[in-house]
Amino acid sequence: MSNSFEGTMGTSVQTDKFFYDNKIVKWFAYATILWGIVGMLAGIVAAFQLVYPGLNMDMAATTFGRVRPVHTNAVIFAFVGNGIFMGVYYSLQRLCKTRMFSDALSKLHFWGWQSIIVLAAVTLLAGYTSGKEYAELEWPIDILIALIWVVFGINMFGTIIKRRERHLYVAIWFYIATFVTVAMLHIVNSFEIPFSMMKSYSWYAGVQDALVQWWYGHNAVAFFLTTPYLGLMYYFIPKASGRPVYSYKLSVIHFWALIFLYIWAGPHHLLYTALPDWAQSLGTVFSIMLIAPSWGGMLNGLLTLRGAWDKVREEPVLKFMVVAVTAYGMATFEGPMLSLKSVNAISHFTDWTIAHVHVGALGWNGFLTFGMLYYLIPKIFKTKLYSIKLANNHFWIGTLGIIFYVVPMYWAGFMQSLAWKEFTPEGTLKYQFLDTVKQMQPFYMMRGIGGVLFLLGALIMAYNLIKTMQMGTAQNEEPAEAAPLAKVYVPHSTEYWHRWIESRPIQMLVFSLVAVAIGGAIEMIPTFMVKSNIPTIASVKPYTPLELQGRDIYIREGCYLCHSQMVRPFRSEVVRYGEYSKAGEFIYDHPFQWGSKRTGPDLARIGGKYPNSWHFNHMYEPSSISPGTIMPRYIWLFENNLDTAITPAKIRAMQTLGVPYPSGFDQVANKDLIIQANGIALDLSMNNIKIKSNKEIIALIAYLQRVGTDIKLEQKVTATAN
Repeated sequence: MSNSFEGTMGTSVQTDKFFYDNKIVKWFAYATILWGIVGMLAGIVAAFQLVYPGLNMDMAATTFGRVRPVHTNAVIFAFVGNGIFMGVYYSLQRLCKTRMFSDALSKLHFWGWQSIIVLAAVTLLAGYTSGKEYAELEWPIDILIALIWVVFGINMFGTIIKRRERHLYVAIWFYIATFVTVAMLHIVNSFEIPFSMMKSYSWYAGVQDALVQWWYGHNAVAFFLTTPYLGLMYYFIPKASGRPVYSYKLSVIHFWALIFLYIWAGPHHLLYTALPDWAQSLGTVFSIMLIAPSWGGMLNGLLTLRGAWDKVREEPVLKFMVVAVTAYGMATFEGPMLSLKSVNAISHFTDWTIAHVHVGALGWNGFLTFGMLYYLIPKIFKTKLYSIKLANNHFWIGTLGIIFYVVPMYWAGFMQSLAWKEFTPEGTLKYQFLDTVKQMQPFYMMRGIGGVLFLLGALIMAYNLIKTMQMGTAQNEEPAEAAPLAKVYVPHSTEYWHRWIESRPIQMLVFSLVAVAIGGAIEMIPTFMVKSNIPTIASVKPYTPLELQGRDIYIREGCYLCHSQMVRPFRSEVVRYGEYSKAGEFIYDHPFQWGSKRTGPDLARIGGKYPNSWHFNHMYEPSSISPGTIMPRYIWLFENNLDTAITPAKIRAMQTLGVPYPSGFDQVANKDLIIQANGIALDLSMNNIKIKSNKEIIALIAYLQRVGTDIKLEQKVTATAN
């Protein structure tokens, strides 16, 4: 439809009448609320499992190792993901003055994304995991994610191309960068070799896998939890406050500097590890540089509210958004600080990192999402918010929840690191690892209480918004009117230089891709192509078939979430665990298992440290071996038969990845497996432990007894030679 009105110069300007699609925004809002509550509830369960191990309930699907990835995926991809799409679908239509490109694609996107979330929860609880943090989903779901992401991209770019505004507002720049970078990250990190309908091995191994994973992991935070939310910040804070963005020029600098610098920072997650020093240094340098654009964006958001502070005191929407942007500033200052080697030596593997992550997750993502929901629902339902008092109560309860969560975790992290490193005057370690676990219990309890408060706030919000919906009527088709693109643009000779790319979305996409691809390429190509970056060790051999099966069980149960396998070159760690880790030790590890948090001790040198009977009893009843431990029981490993039918497929997949098993080994692998399993079962029987050799626990023991022993063998060989 079209209409016309008299312009300022007396000329008639044709306008188009159309309708914004609020229905898709409403659907994503519902999903955001639902999955937010589910994700937070899973987080609370995981938090209290570290206080009360009985909450693991002696069932495979309810152990911490499976609940924790459900929590992280639900919060990141279900709660925040749906929040992103809710905000993008609402703001993009209004910024482009057009309806979404395709209603059918919008619906496909919505139902496809919800399907991914359900599949993720079911498969993770069933133990199907790739073993890579924040990228745990297995290969069929990875493919589905890529397809649905492309659907979102087509719908977004189709909308941008048919827009009625020539220049792309700053929020859209961040949406474009999000789409192109998340696609790149997901595809590169998800290269894997399937060996069954639901299992695969990472294409990369060891050091290379660690670099790719934390290039992905850090930038999943950057380009899924940050850049889209910055775009939403640039839209919703001006709309909610009625104030223009503080500085257009600052937004230009903020955007390009952020997307270029962020992509380099991944290696700061791997400081003091076996990653080459030059890559660690690059990650540190670019992490420090990130302070400038990050704080530029934060200040641009907060200064947009200049002159509107009275409104902030009155409007719950703005309260949530101010705290969200402040939390973003805190997290993006702390992140670069944690990338300094002197600070990282204290923080890494401790609960300090958990506190840092949740300042961003609860404060930045959580509160900005709450603010958007409080803004959007009354708009869509054409009514006022049911209760400002309840919204304010939510704000203060949520803020208290954040404080109760992060402050104890900071304190716990400091205590852990100091205790792990402390020596007696005689030069021995002062504390056993289990001593520090016991010391953490009050702090873990407070963390759980903080999570309960945060969830309580979300439940109050859900009630408030449901009552708001009941008061109004959803306007699924919102009428709008705007002039066609060609009739609103008048070029000007003094136009700002950046305006050129703002009117060219495809060029914006290409330039954004180039900006984000440079850093990753410079870090990864030498690591993959230059052999000296990963020196080989002659004694490092492939895993035996039984050890390979045991390693897959270790990954399935999420053991890497509590145990690292990376001894750093610190006196305290070498004394506590053994010889520090070398790059060449991990060349057959698909995926790597270095971990990121030590809730339990490092296992890099666990092989041969204890007899088979110790591992047997430790897995069946951990407290019988380590009184006071918070490790769950794994009784199903003693009941489940090992699936040997899949052994040949695993061997063939590893051969495809370059692991030097002999030709035809897949056909005889199970014979080797049975011989080794019978040996372990026989050894256990000599300690009065009767167990059949075909049980999963036998394979896990074989793997644990192998971990870290290759380097010990190398030392023995060298000593003999000398």
